[in-house]
Amino acid sequence: MRIGSFNIQNLRLRGGVLDGAHDRDTPDSPDAWADRIDRRLGAQVIAALNADVLALQEVFDRDTLDHFHDAFLLPAGVPPYPHRICLPGNDGRGQDVALLSRVAPVAVSSHADLRPADLGLAAPPGVHPDTPVFRRDCLEVGFDTLTLFICHFKAPYPDPAAAWPVRRHEALAVRHLVQARGRDMWLILGDLNDPAHPADDPATAPILPPFSVDLMARLPQGARWSAHDPWDDIYWRSDGMLASPALARACAGAVPELHREGLSLEAARHAGLHLPQVGHHRPHASDHAALVIDLPLG
Repeated sequence: MRIGSFNIQNLRLRGGVLDGAHDRDTPDSPDAWADRIDRRLGAQVIAALNADVLALQEVFDRDTLDHFHDAFLLPAGVPPYPHRICLPGNDGRGQDVALLSRVAPVAVSSHADLRPADLGLAAPPGVHPDTPVFRRDCLEVGFDTLTLFICHFKAPYPDPAAAWPVRRHEALAVRHLVQARGRDMWLILGDLNDPAHPADDPATAPILPPFSVDLMARLPQGARWSAHDPWDDIYWRSDGMLASPALARACAGAVPELHREGLSLEAARHAGLHLPQVGHHRPHASDHAALVIDLPLG
């Protein structure tokens, strides 16, 4: 099974048109001319991934996902994804997690309603006890041989200290869900939003090794970055693939691929090829690279 993950950056359908891949966008922004090119570039990245199962982050809703599939992926030559999932999450801006799959899931669960008390935890300081744990969702998708936990954690900005307990609760909640299922073969993937310079005690520690095996650590140290902040010129490992020990053993030779060809030319650390039409800042497919890995699960 070939599994991918891609933060496609604010994929939103408005008035029959997809917004472009940029933050705080509006339909009348001065670079709206690049919006359609952004989405064509995103489709080309997905075509190159050729994933059987693809986790997406920052998708507004199911209508947006279907429109992108039909109007951009299929014309780009991407074989159809008959199974498309995007359930409502907790991000008021509609940055939900989603799934495209050519393999039929046997079970799908949203955990957007999970509260701290459900885990036996107190709410983070300054957060109402009824506030959901996940700032978006943890989408649990079961297949015959594997269970995916698709995440997009809160970013550690603008106040890393204030964000840390919220992010820690998200990590604890994912660990709780994994352990509650009691399954051997699982993969946590998505945008974990770990900062460029993590603290000695990272907020995501509950799901990091030794609880899991970091598949990205199978890449050379300098080759693990997956995102670029053009404003501060920061490169960091925002995106992750954390496998169960049993899955890591079963797929000992599997190494993730990072597809950076859709990043802006500003991401100068990427010395490889860029897709045609990628610009200095925009157009681009996303500010994130896409990840994919082949898991020989039979």
